[in-house]
Order: sequence, then C-alpha cells, then structure tokens
Amino acid sequence: MVDAARAAGLPLMVGCMVGTSLAMAPAILPAQAASFTDLDGPLLLARDRDHTLEYSHGCVHPPKFELWG
Repeated sequence: MVDAARAAGLPLMVGCMVGTSLAMAPAILPAQAASFTDLDGPLLLARDRDHTLEYSHGCVHPPKFELWG
C-alpha cells in the first residue's frame, strides 16, 4: 500500500481509532513512510496490555519484544 500511494503521488497517513498497544504495533512499520501519523489509540484506554508501546514528545517508540509474545 505504501508503494501504491507513492506511485500515485499521494501522501500517506497511518492512523487508528482506539486499540491496544498490540493493535498499534504493526502500524509503526508503514508509519515510518507516512506524512501523517496518528497512533495514539492506546493512550485513550483506561488499561492497556502489559509491555505497552512507549510514547514521548509526540513520538511512539518501537515495541518491546515482550509485546509480541
């Protein structure tokens, strides 16, 4: 999808609604090529999974090995 968007000259956005860190972790890969990224869904949860994604200064860091299982 990233290649198709680039070939069409379109900017890429990767986003989410509300979901756990495990649901957001795969989106970090295409987000690296995106012009716009919105992966803050886990921050809206009252409780997330163990070994959550880390967010700091508007950035999300790659997932820890323990998150993937």
